[in-house]
Amino acid sequence: MPSVIALDAMGSDRAPKPEVEGAIQAARQYGRRVLLIGPETIVKPELDRHRGAARLPIEVVHASEYITMDDKVEAIRAKRDNSMRVGLRLVREGAASGFVTAGNTGAAMATAKIVLGAVPGVDRPALAGVFPTAPGNPAMLLDVGANVDCSAQNLEQFAIMGDIYFRAMFGKPARVGLLSIGEEETKGNELTREAFQRLKQLPLNFVGNVEGRDLYSGQVDVIVADGFVGNVALKISEGVANLVRSALKESLKATITRQVGAWVSRSAFEDFKKRLDHTEYGGAPLLGVKGVCIITHGSSNANAMKNAIRVAAEFGESGINQAIEHGLAALHQTAVSST
Repeated sequence: MPSVIALDAMGSDRAPKPEVEGAIQAARQYGRRVLLIGPETIVKPELDRHRGAARLPIEVVHASEYITMDDKVEAIRAKRDNSMRVGLRLVREGAASGFVTAGNTGAAMATAKIVLGAVPGVDRPALAGVFPTAPGNPAMLLDVGANVDCSAQNLEQFAIMGDIYFRAMFGKPARVGLLSIGEEETKGNELTREAFQRLKQLPLNFVGNVEGRDLYSGQVDVIVADGFVGNVALKISEGVANLVRSALKESLKATITRQVGAWVSRSAFEDFKKRLDHTEYGGAPLLGVKGVCIITHGSSNANAMKNAIRVAAEFGESGINQAIEHGLAALHQTAVSST
């Protein structure tokens, strides 16, 4: 039986167009059943515009309200029937196996913690961003924005959750690094130095400190940071990727000779663009909540939505939350035994 994914139809900057198109693509390509959550008078007309959509496993679930990018986090309590809360409630009740939103990140995280609750042993859920590396293998950075201020214990839990998620999604053990300003154990601030001591005691393949330039080297699979540093690193990376794509495109159009060369090499250039395209990675899972919640960009297009639905379904089928709970329980038991 295919997974059922609840999709916030009112989250993105251009909602509900990318959400509806992404749901249609996911239903056709992956056979996923998608529940589009939002005001029926807005979402259904957009869905009806697409020929053949009525034959796909897509359903509109009415939510009378939605959270805007300008809303404060407190709006999740004022707007009790918002599309985020309705979608996450479907996950909690078992009517959906995962939830996807391109909406207000703070509101999505707060609502997920309220509606779903945290996995036992998790003090703070973390957002895990996936990105490309030079060898072509994906790597993961967490936290990328869920927690601006973190303790060393939080980073310790992020490392465990990241390792478990990476193993489940990519089928191999993770090399775990701590993002700092130098490779030496003594480098960094008080937080990273304390976290280093904790991480090297874990039953993980901890490779030590890594620097910003190592994010894309392919020498490490899971990079741990507090949400402030992680979010800055992620946004800078996306900006550089956009610059490279636009500069390359402009350069290739500069002369007729280059245009001919670009045409001859178009397959390689398409592959290059795809590797740098964050929409291929489907958003960031919120690790540590009792359910599947994927948060993607407000600027997401249909391709990003399609892949976020795919990631949500794969997450739900992998048993990651149970593995995270067991991993943290084992860590707690080890700590108790050593005291």
